[in-house]
Amino acid sequence: MVVLVDDPLWPKHGTVWAHLVSDTNLDELHAFAARAGIPRRAFQGDHYDVPMERIAELISLGAEPVPSRELVRRLLASGLRIRPRDR
Repeated sequence: MVVLVDDPLWPKHGTVWAHLVSDTNLDELHAFAARAGIPRRAFQGDHYDVPMERIAELISLGAEPVPSRELVRRLLASGLRIRPRDR
């Protein structure tokens, strides 16, 4: 499994947010998020929203940093992508 984190580009609630996804398995994504202390309420159906302040920590735990387009491409290829209109 590879857990991916993209560049924080989405401002909200006084910070900028990134996405944390798996390109293989949601169970492993949830396990990674739990180890990182990310609350389940941050899960948005196919990704976790994570604040930019956590990016370095997530990378140190094994998340692979990728550009946003690469993250979406790999999420689509995995079959795990949920389109926003379907959430």
